Amino acid sequence: MRIALNFNDGTWKEITKAPPTTTEGGSFFKGFQGTKKYVVTLDTADSEWYDVFEDSRDHQLYPYVTIGSQVWMKRNLAYLPAVYPSDSGSDTDPRYYVYSFQRTNVAEAKITANYYTYGVLYNWPAAMNGAASSNSNPSGVQGICPDGWHLPSDAEWKDLRTHLGIESSHKMRETGTTHWAAPNTGATNSSGFTALPGGIRETGTGPFSGIGNLTYWWTSTEESSMFVVFYIDINDVSANLRRKQVAADSRDYGCSVRCIKD
Repeated sequence: MRIALNFNDGTWKEITKAPPTTTEGGSFFKGFQGTKKYVVTLDTADSEWYDVFEDSRDHQLYPYVTIGSQVWMKRNLAYLPAVYPSDSGSDTDPRYYVYSFQRTNVAEAKITANYYTYGVLYNWPAAMNGAASSNSNPSGVQGICPDGWHLPSDAEWKDLRTHLGIESSHKMRETGTTHWAAPNTGATNSSGFTALPGGIRETGTGPFSGIGNLTYWWTSTEESSMFVVFYIDINDVSANLRRKQVAADSRDYGCSVRCIKD
């Protein structure tokens, strides 16, 4: 098992040990980073363990989970080659945003709580990374995802929704109100998908909005000059993962990306 410790000063410490048993607990590792002492303590009695993928581009770690026949990352993608303020929009050139961050310094953006928790908001050109639209299953569009993973198509998101059945949103949302707005009624996260309400960057010179209440994910699919997204909105009367088409001039929306394994 590998654990990465982020010291919020641009440095990381990675530690490795065999996974504990479900009855083991106590101190996992002790050490020093500069003048800082750290102790990692794991209470594993009720814990679930997941395999983790490391993105070689920036060494971000992504736990992943099997849902039906698909393997999904349990975190929104956090790859951040550049960062833009919310008033810098484009429907042709890649844009990368961190919710509420209004500067252009990547290192500063990466130590914000919103980056750490919710990842990056991408416009359509950034999410696709130059690829053509696809509704194949699998999509065949790597897009902004790391090697071995790809941007899911409309068809792949529909497969997820079909597998989860009724109240799919409940089965995908993180429980509790640490991130989702209260009362987050019905959330079980029984699928392990762990949807978090990272909000969006709105179209045009749009502000950031919706954190705590909603999340949107890009697909790789353009349909009749419209672009397909899937979303969860806690204020929606539906308890299901929802599908939406956005206009061609709304490719500048900033939405999350959730990668699926090839």
